[in-house]
Amino acid sequence: MTGFSFLHAADLHLDSPLIGLAGRSPDFAERVENASRAALDALVELAIAEDCRFVLLAGDVFDGDLRNIRAGLYFVSRMRRLAEAGVPVVVILGNHDAENRFMSRLELSDNVRLISARKPETFRIDGLDVAIHGRSFPQRDVTENLARAYPPPVAGCFNIGLLHTALIGHEGEHAAYAPCSLEQLRLHGYDYWALGHIHDRQILSERPHVVYPGNLQGRSVRETGAKGASIVRVLDGEVAAVEHRALDAVRWGSAEARLDGVADRVSALDRIRATMVKALDQAGGRPLALRLRLTGETPLAGAFALGRGELRDDVETLAAGLSGDLWLEKLSLGLTPPSASSPSLDPTVAGRLDAEIAAIADDASFAARRDARLAEVLAKLPQSARAAEFAAQIRAEAGARATTLARALVEGDDAL
Repeated sequence: MTGFSFLHAADLHLDSPLIGLAGRSPDFAERVENASRAALDALVELAIAEDCRFVLLAGDVFDGDLRNIRAGLYFVSRMRRLAEAGVPVVVILGNHDAENRFMSRLELSDNVRLISARKPETFRIDGLDVAIHGRSFPQRDVTENLARAYPPPVAGCFNIGLLHTALIGHEGEHAAYAPCSLEQLRLHGYDYWALGHIHDRQILSERPHVVYPGNLQGRSVRETGAKGASIVRVLDGEVAAVEHRALDAVRWGSAEARLDGVADRVSALDRIRATMVKALDQAGGRPLALRLRLTGETPLAGAFALGRGELRDDVETLAAGLSGDLWLEKLSLGLTPPSASSPSLDPTVAGRLDAEIAAIADDASFAARRDARLAEVLAKLPQSARAAEFAAQIRAEAGARATTLARALVEGDDAL
């Protein structure tokens, strides 16, 4: 078997909205509206430039029900570009594709093989001893172990399993669709498992390789860092290398600016600027949507808590001055004031007030009011892991935020 390369990608989610931008940064949202298409363009050109013999797409090409048929037509045009370069494409449908009403109507070029959803199929690549086994999702909610019915490896071939799955123990924030175990895949006899569904790049096993390439384009601040696809090099019937290539058009980032001991606003903004510069450098020249968190013990904690809107305006101005491709997705505060009482107040009064304020977080009536208000908010949100995470974060941080605000109000103008 001669050496060859192929490209493994998954979770393109074409035309998926970049969550968290439209309301806060409409200009940025408009500029990056076509980010998923640009990432697909990069994937196609990479496959051609690297002389890949075929491309594997392990599910979720689209983001559920197509909001715009142009996304489907765009995918068709990119597959035609690969056809012109003589590159076959093998595709399985994931949970998002399965609920798509337009997928079956797309007139795909002859180089695209869409694997059946009825039962596992095996597809051979012309001119190569390669057998690709796979099955598409018949509907969105697939709870059965699809891999169990995959055929045995073809003797004398490099065998690839193409599977959209949440491996047991690796589901993360993703629904547990088509569950199976890593050990089951390892023992199946294939040389490479090309997985999709989990959006974080992971090489779970070698010999055989079991790989999640991650999604092609990050969609929210929960999907930070480089996103792209994996080029797999095969030599003498074995995987010689798996190379991740960043293909995303827009990068999401999360950074922390520590303000311990910073006592004036100018110094705080200087430290924030340095943090954003570092985040920009790590974005690899791509537009960056940044979630910034301020932490540490500083006398500015109360002033920033009371003047959050003004602070955000200042940070957004800093971002605009650094780069036209940097947007502040969210600014959050985790600051605490110095433990010593303010000397501007009568020590006896200050001590008693501070003791009362410090007790807020442990006060039963405060906790009751917090939980009641939180229940009202949660009732308006869909039930999900994210809603539960949101509630846990509020419960954990509400007391500290309340004490910070209370101290700022007591200190008055001195805190501002």
